[in-house]
Formats: sequence, structure tokens, C-alpha cells
Amino acid sequence: MELRDIEIFLTLAEELHFGRSAERLKVSPARVSQAIKKQERRIGAQLFERTSRHVRMTPLGEELHQRLKPAYEGIQTAMAEVTAIARRPPATLTVGVMGAQMHEMRSVLDHFRSRHPAVELRFREVFFSDPFGALRAGEVDTVAAWLPVREPDLTVGVVLREEPLRLMVAADHPLAGQSTVSMEVLGDHKVPSLAGSLPAYWVSAVLPLYTPAGRPIRRGPSVATFYEVLALVATGDVVCTVPDEGRRYHSQPDIDFLAIHDAPPVQWGLIWRTDRATPLVHTLAEAATERGARWCGSGGPLGPAGSPHGAVAAPTKGAPGPPGQ
Repeated sequence: MELRDIEIFLTLAEELHFGRSAERLKVSPARVSQAIKKQERRIGAQLFERTSRHVRMTPLGEELHQRLKPAYEGIQTAMAEVTAIARRPPATLTVGVMGAQMHEMRSVLDHFRSRHPAVELRFREVFFSDPFGALRAGEVDTVAAWLPVREPDLTVGVVLREEPLRLMVAADHPLAGQSTVSMEVLGDHKVPSLAGSLPAYWVSAVLPLYTPAGRPIRRGPSVATFYEVLALVATGDVVCTVPDEGRRYHSQPDIDFLAIHDAPPVQWGLIWRTDRATPLVHTLAEAATERGARWCGSGGPLGPAGSPHGAVAAPTKGAPGPPGQ
């Protein structure tokens, strides 16, 4: 039975009048009559009793009506819902990425796409000079940044990964060529100052203020991007600690990347605004856990970073405060 014939049958069952049914369906009365006769021939029994004065359903017609109406309404509802989905603007998720984080998150992003192909992923570069600005302005939905993040308005959902800390020096620097160094050597050299009004705790996770023995680490010129850091290191004016991704993605002949044997690993996390934790953000975090990331706590995403249920703090070994603290 064709869908149009089902519609004709159900309409006639409501109207019990060929003319009114035809008017509702915008077809001729003959088309209604032909459809009903076709259905009766197929079933082998009358569905309607017709006289010159009235139209009435037979018991078999009533049985068919009771069975067909819910199924037809289900089809109509499904079609309406799918049509609404097709006309809906595509869902988007904008991820703020710092440095090479998009490449490091490749398996997570591919997994997310495989499960949610209708979602459009967008990316925006975030610089260490303003790690949270785009997030707070609503320009991105989530950011991959190094930890710890202890901002009262931000949530750290998952720890994505961790990697060693390296020391960048010029290829002709006195430290160049050494297989490994201690964090203590930073007390003998200048490091860059990071531009921007940045939380001191966040900067010190990768660029500490003091050596393990408590000596202050002197600051040199201010930099706002990683390429500015590379240029400054290459001149020999400063040395600079950097997560290992710097070596993997920015290896250059005029810069050496040295292992640091007593530096804690750098952790990277997925963070978002606590008041704008969209379902898609949580879905991305879940995709990350399915690819090896871990929730910051047990059972799922946590509350604001810095709250009792907030971010996991990165290790502080190698980045102590001044003597006496």
C-alpha cells in the first residue's frame, strides 16, 4: 500500500465523506474512490459501507484504521524531525590550540569526528601571552593549555597528556651539546619574560622563577609568541625551558634542545568556561578519555578550576618559591 493511499484511507475514516476527503487532500473524489477500491481488492473485503446517504467503516475498516493510524503518525513525525534536523544550522565546536596542540590531539579529534560527523570542528590559535582571553570572550568553546589552571571561572575537564621539559639554547651556547642538564643551571642564565598579564603560577609551570636551590632566575626581553622565543634563544641572549613539543615541531640547526633530568613533566589539559560548558565540549572531553586522557578527578568533569573539585595541579618540583617560602 502506497503512503498516499494510506493517507486517503485515514482521511476518509475521519471524514466519512468522499467529497470532503477529496477537498482536504486536494484530489478529486474519483481519486479517493479509486484508492479505497484498490485497498479493498488487495485485502479482499470491504473497508467502507457506501450508500447514497452515508459512508460508514466496516468492522474490518475500523481494525485497519486502529493499526494504520499510529504507524502513519510515526512516519509523519519522523519525517518532520529529520526535516528539521536537515534545516538546522550545522553544530560547531571551536577549539583553541596553543602551539602544536592540534597535532598532539589528532587521535582525539579523529575519534570525535568519527562519532559526530555532523559537527563542524573549528580551530583558533591561542598564544601563551593570552591563554584564556578567547575562552572568556566566547570566541572558542574550549582550550588546550598547560596545567595547572586555577582560574575561578574556568573548569579543567581532562588531563590530555604529559611530556618532558627541555632547555633550548643556541647551538654555540656553552651548554650546547650536553646530553642532560639540571634545572639549577637556569640560575646562571637569563630566560625570556612572557608578555601579558599572566598568572605567575601558570608561567612557572614551564618557566620557573627559582632554581631548585632557591636562586632567582633572571628575566630577559619580553616575548609574546613562540617564534619570538626561538629568535631570542638563537641569538644566545637567553635560554628557555619548553615542553618537548618544541623539539618535535620546531627543531632548528641554530638551536639545541637539551634534556633536563630533574624537571617535572609538563601536563596539558582541556579547559572551558564553567558557565558555558556545552554538551559538545563534554563530548570532546569524553572522546579524549576514550583515547587515553584522564578526568581531573573521578567520575567525570569537575567544577571550577581551583575549587575543592578543581584542576589537578602540575608537579612543582624544580620550580620552588624563594628561600623561606
